Amino acid sequence: MSRSSSGFVAGLTALAVATVGFLAYQASANVPDQLSGAKKPGASASASATPKEKKKDAHAVPAKSGTGQRVVYALDAKRVWLVGESAAEKPRSFEVMPSTVSPPAGTYQVTSRSGKITGSDGVDIEHVVRFANVDQVAIGFSSAVDGTMASPDPNLKTGGVRMTPEDGDAMWTFATVGSTVVVVP
Repeated sequence: MSRSSSGFVAGLTALAVATVGFLAYQASANVPDQLSGAKKPGASASASATPKEKKKDAHAVPAKSGTGQRVVYALDAKRVWLVGESAAEKPRSFEVMPSTVSPPAGTYQVTSRSGKITGSDGVDIEHVVRFANVDQVAIGFSSAVDGTMASPDPNLKTGGVRMTPEDGDAMWTFATVGSTVVVVP
């Protein structure tokens, strides 16, 4: 009986060693080049990426958003840029929480502002900068007094594009009545 159990243990040991070897091979085959120190075939230190290979800056002002001083609101990116008059100025960019009603892509002007009011969703808001009307819903940027940026109730038709209080302060200073707002998809 001792012979059969020793053979059994030897077989299990061989199987375990083979399994560990296989897993080690798999792990080494999936190590990123920058961690393994290996170079890709044909790659050289002097090679540079072509424009198509370069990653697009996720925070860059969207193309086709106009020129000059403007607020750019990218619907899909849920992001706003405050673009100054000078191309040398780095635009301020921040994330926003869209409302349930969004304006179509296009160019608008700030039509009115309110320092502090209650939003259509019942939230106390400040630094309201209105720029569009869609289906009798006023669309504008604002920040909740309590600093929250909660998702709007999908059952309500609201037009408040919410931002943090710090970003709301910047918007309030930047976007006066008549300022340009460009909405892109």
